[in-house]
Parts: sequence; C-alpha cells; structure tokens
Amino acid sequence: MSYLLLHADTWSPGDLTPALEAARVEPRGVRAARELVPDDRPAVFLLDPEHRSAFPLEALRGFVDAGGAIVALGREGEQDVPESLPTELLSGFLPQPVGRRQLLVAIRAGYREAAARAETARARAEAALRSREIGELTQIGVALGSERDLEKVLDLILTQARRITQSDGGSLYLVDEKDSQRLRFLRTQNHSKHNIPFIEFTIPRDRMSLAGYAATTGEPLVIDDAYFLPPDVEYTINRSFDERYGYRTKSMLVIPMKDHKEEIIGVLQLINRKRDFEALLTTAEDVDRQVVPYSKRAVELVTALAGQAAVSIENSQLYKKIENMFEGFVQAAVTAIEQRDPTTFGHSGRVAGYTVKLAEVVDSADDGPYRHVRFTAEQLREIRYAGYLHDFGKVGVREQVLVKAKKLYPPDLELIKQRHAFIRRSLESEHWRRRAVYLETQGREGYEETLAALQAAHAKEIADLDEFLAMVLKANEPTLLPEGNFEEIKTIAALTYEGLAGDPQPLLTSEEARFLAIRKGTLDETERLEIESHVTHTYKFLQEIPWTRELQQIPIIAFGHHEKLDGTGYPRRISGDAIPIQTRMMTISDIYDALTAQDRQYKPAVAPQRALDILAQEFIQRGQLDTELFRLFVEAKVFETAP
Repeated sequence: MSYLLLHADTWSPGDLTPALEAARVEPRGVRAARELVPDDRPAVFLLDPEHRSAFPLEALRGFVDAGGAIVALGREGEQDVPESLPTELLSGFLPQPVGRRQLLVAIRAGYREAAARAETARARAEAALRSREIGELTQIGVALGSERDLEKVLDLILTQARRITQSDGGSLYLVDEKDSQRLRFLRTQNHSKHNIPFIEFTIPRDRMSLAGYAATTGEPLVIDDAYFLPPDVEYTINRSFDERYGYRTKSMLVIPMKDHKEEIIGVLQLINRKRDFEALLTTAEDVDRQVVPYSKRAVELVTALAGQAAVSIENSQLYKKIENMFEGFVQAAVTAIEQRDPTTFGHSGRVAGYTVKLAEVVDSADDGPYRHVRFTAEQLREIRYAGYLHDFGKVGVREQVLVKAKKLYPPDLELIKQRHAFIRRSLESEHWRRRAVYLETQGREGYEETLAALQAAHAKEIADLDEFLAMVLKANEPTLLPEGNFEEIKTIAALTYEGLAGDPQPLLTSEEARFLAIRKGTLDETERLEIESHVTHTYKFLQEIPWTRELQQIPIIAFGHHEKLDGTGYPRRISGDAIPIQTRMMTISDIYDALTAQDRQYKPAVAPQRALDILAQEFIQRGQLDTELFRLFVEAKVFETAP
C-alpha cells in the first residue's frame, strides 16, 4: 500500500508555480513522516480516501509540523471533513467526485501553504540561530568580564572563539608591552595536535605575516586555503608548524582586536573551520572532508568576540598593573614598619608565609573539623596581604616603646650607673677620710689593726655596691616567661645613700624599681597598652583603603591577630568562633615567629622545638589557640617553610 507525496523539485519563495515531482510512500511513524519533508523543498501529501486510516494521526501531525501540507480526498458521498480527520491538519479537503482542475488547484494551494510554512520555519530557525549566537556572545562576555586573571582570559578567548566557529586550532598575539612594533605569541590551541609544546616568541608588526598584516591594517583576513594565496598579497604563511608536526592549515580567519579607543592590542587567529567540531584532522582526506571556509557570519561573530576580548584583556592588564602597584605599596608599608623597628626585620613576610602555607594545609585536609573548609586563590591572596600588613599600626606607637630592648630605657640605666659610680666614689672618699681622722686623732698607735678593719669594711661596702649594680643589670634583662624572684629588687629599693646635700636618697627610685620588677618582657602596663594599640591603629588604617570585594576581609583578619579563643586577648577580647579562622591561623604563625626570631634584642632566640613546646604549654593547654590548627601547623611542618 502506498500514497502520493508531491514536492517541488525547484522553487523559490516567490515562485508559486513549481514543477512537481511525485513519490509513493508507505504509512510510517512520526519520525518517518518528518523525514518525508525535504530539507529545502515544500511538500504536499495527497491522502487517499480509502486508506487514510492506515496513517496514524501522530504521523500526519508530524508531517505538518515538519512543514508539509495535506490535501485529503473524501469518500463517496462525503461532503464534509470527517471527525476522524482534524481540520487543522488539512490544507484542503475535496469531496467526490473530484475534477482534474479542482485537484490541481487544491494541490497548488497546499504547495503555497507548505512553502509559507517552510519559509516560516527557516525564519524561525534563523532567528533561533541568531538568538543562540547572541546568547553565546552574551555568556562569553559575562565570563570574560568576570575573569581578571590575564592567563585565564587568554585561554577563555581562544577556547570560545574556536567553539563558536568550530575551528580546529587558533593562536593569540598581543602587542608587546616593551615594544609596540612587535606582536608577542602568547597562546595556541589545536584540537588535532593538542600535545604540541608551546614556545613564546615575538614577530614584527608588519605586513609580511598574517597576524602582522591584520595588526598593521586593522582589517580581518579571510583565507579559504592558506597554501594558495593570491599572488598579489604582501603576506605569506609560515608552514614550519605544518611541516614539523604533519598538519595541514587550510581555511583561516585572522581578526585584529581593538580596544575602546579603536587601538589594536592584539590579533586572534583561527585555523581550519570544521563541519564537526570534535573531528580530528589527522590525514589529508580528513582536511578535504571536514574543513570549510569561514562564512561572513563567522567573521561577524569573531569580530564581535574580538571586541569583547580586547576590552577584557585591557581590563585584565589594568587589574594586573593595579595588583603590582598594590604589591609595591604593601612592600613599602612593610619596609616602613621594619625601618622603625629593625629588630623585627622579615617578621611580616614570615608570618604571611606561614599563614598562607597553613591555609593551604587546611584546604587540603580530608579529616578533622576543618575538612570542609576551602580557600580560593583570592582568599589566599587576602590572607597573604593581611599577614604582611598585620603590624602596620606600629607606625602609631612611640619609637622608644617600640624598640625597647630592656626593662629600663638606656638613659634610665645610665643614670643608675652614674649613681653607682657616685656612691662608689663617696665610699672611697669616706674610707680615706676615716683613715685620715684616725691618724690625726690617734697617731700611728694601733693604726695597722684599724687600717685592716677599715679596708675590710670598705671592701664589703664596695662589694655590696657592685652586687647592687649586677643585680640591677640582671633584673634589667627581659624574661620570656613570667619567671624569676624580684624580692631583692624591693629590698634594694628600700636602701638609701647620702646625697650631695647630705640628705638620704634611694638607691632605686620607685619608677626604676617598678620597671625592673616587670615579670615578663620589657614593658610595664602603660607601655604594654601602647604597644597593644598598634592592632587598633592597623585596623583603622586598613579600613581607610577601598578594598576590592575579594580583599575586603583584610582589615578584620589583621585586627584579631592578638585575640585568644578564651577571650583573654586584645583589643576586643572576643573569643571562639568570633575570631575568623584566617585570624586564628595568623595568631599561631605570629607567636611562633616572635618566639623563634633571631634578631630581637629584648629576648634570646628560642629553638623551633622549644617554641612549639611553649605554644603547646602556654597557649594550647590554656585554650587560647586553636588545637586543630596547631596540630596541622606541627604535623605539616609549616614552621619549616619560612620565605
């Protein structure tokens, strides 16, 4: 059983009198019905009245949806369309008997309807294609606009340009930053030869090469076959890649990339547009079968993409320059800190390095409470900058307090030494006075015995006085931990000597005794508070910087590096989860480096293992530092990765 399918063998949208071809078709399903409609020719299905029930409605509907038209013939005595045949599927219905002229008119009307449907379908397909292309360009624009890493931007540009044009390969050149008359070859991709090593180089920006020509003239090049260039062109193709790796470059599209000022910043070069994007071009036959010329529409799309790419590249380069400038500012800030306090040279850099390394360890942990914590590249950069700048507020601390190496300031210690010298000379003078008085009043009788007694007493006074100075010098040395007995300082502070006016003067003033009795470090309470204020100064300073969204947590990370989990830190005395994990990592790094630093005058350097023991005993056991972060710090030997 077969039925008649009519279609035009040649046609155009304006041609309403086509020459018709006829074919017999079998009743098949929906997919087959769609396949009956030629891709580019209208078709009319003449539905036989006796056997129309052999075609399921879904098959007929599929035929119409595909752009065909149906003319149904009625059975004998059938004047109207039967209920079993939906009228919306029909272009015409002819009751019996049917004349030849009447049939031709119905077929022609069906053809017109099919032609209109075909044209509508083509218009819709074209609109859908344009919409898809616009959507893709929009998505590419969004992706390019959100990516700031120049390396990733270049890869994205080349990948997307190849995808939307179905190109096998491509290259990307940028105008060299140091020499604007040269192009730097920065990226290449090739689907068929993806393991080719990349070598960066530059070429002259002239008319001799394809990329140079496009960069010089500002005009795109569309080449159907690179091996057969017109004889009158100035440019040539370099076949070295093809010869070296057994490749065949055929169709090419070379587009100059222009920024918002219409200045050329680079060239996008695409190679071998393919029918099938995933096909590999391994043989000459593959090239002949797959490679097609770049269409006018492809040129338009890549030109639009090149414009977006140029803006994105320009933005990325600008962002990189800003990053470099900020990096310079950070280093200058660190230098300013360290010049005020040379004993802490390198501290900020080491803390930044330790903290970033610890963050990387946390990021890769697959067990423990932080196994789900992950840090992006931007967050690691944020941590690094916070580490570099965490002590910047020290510029607001008095230099004499900042660099105080002993408990007493040098002028105060010098005053005690002068007092010691004065008392020593006074004792010497008194000793000789006593000897003279004895001789004057007693003569030589018993002098030897008296002299011995006087000398013994004088020696003890001198020894006691020197012991006083030695004790002061010892007490003046800072201690790392709150250890030592300072009762002797209180005893000395209660002693007096005779001043120039003959009135009693204390060996140590109350202020001197107070400083010497400092149990840990070199600072008294007032000085300690002044030093602690550097954290607030740091926060206020960092708050004044208009950070980007990726770096906006730097002030708060740096602000808390002296806070403790138990709330005993400063300046806000916050505790627990109120302290960001980035800050908790920095606190461990900061304390470790402060303990092990080799160049601080106010304390001796501590060996790494001793520093870890102090961290464990004095901070971890008291619940002041994060136990898990400290475990990772020790197990990963983060402390061995100082820059």
